[in-house]
Amino acid sequence: MKQELIKLIDLSLCTACRGCQVACKQWNELPAKRTKNFGSYQNPPDLQWNTWTLIRFQEYVDQRGTLKWLFRKDGCMHCTDASCIKVCPTKALYHTEFGSVSLDVDKCIGCKECIPACPFGVPKYNKETNKILKCDLCYTRLQANQPPACVLSCPTGALQIGDKDAMLKKAYKRVKELGGDANVYGDKFVGGTHVVYVLPENPQVYDNLPENPQVPLSIIIWKDILKPAGLLVAGTVVAGAFLHYITHGPKTPDDETSDDETTCEGGKEL
Repeated sequence: MKQELIKLIDLSLCTACRGCQVACKQWNELPAKRTKNFGSYQNPPDLQWNTWTLIRFQEYVDQRGTLKWLFRKDGCMHCTDASCIKVCPTKALYHTEFGSVSLDVDKCIGCKECIPACPFGVPKYNKETNKILKCDLCYTRLQANQPPACVLSCPTGALQIGDKDAMLKKAYKRVKELGGDANVYGDKFVGGTHVVYVLPENPQVYDNLPENPQVPLSIIIWKDILKPAGLLVAGTVVAGAFLHYITHGPKTPDDETSDDETTCEGGKEL
């Protein structure tokens, strides 16, 4: 791995300007689509195949009865133990040298296995192209030693990217400064994510943010237990067949008749 990177999102500094959302669309040349008002400043209502970064707007009343505006940048979390990679049959989804999860669109066959596998509900399907699309943490920019477009566009410093250890250290320092219910989210789930939040509130307060995201049990059983066991059994069968060939030689068909066989016709000896 070249350098394991983490994108740090400090929600206490986010003003919901949506600069990151626009920058993501511009850099990745993602088309706009008509949306409908559903009673929120949030637009579109959810992540889409053409929207890889979304600022979520939320009204929240705390235990003291204080109304708060909560803003959260949503997108791929780039898991270390990535369910989407585990289930992808064509290896279209893969880990990069930075630890992020990228996508080779040419290899994607549109099977949609990654959609229910992702505990964060990130991959989205484009029925027109029969492809899955999602954030790749601006992989080509990282290769050029440039920050992702969203990070570059953030005017408040809410978005940062850097070495894993340095970013985690910064995250926990910031949480200590904020106090209260502030916490670090992401470093202890699914092998650790490469997008880590500083949350001013408890995780369960935020919409569409799983409190304890995990790789689905069905995937663990199939990919980590049954599939390796099946390959082991198949290998044993092949090895046994090869050993039989070495020790006994190729099997030849038995002769249809023997030299001393008596041929009968109509139940009488000839």
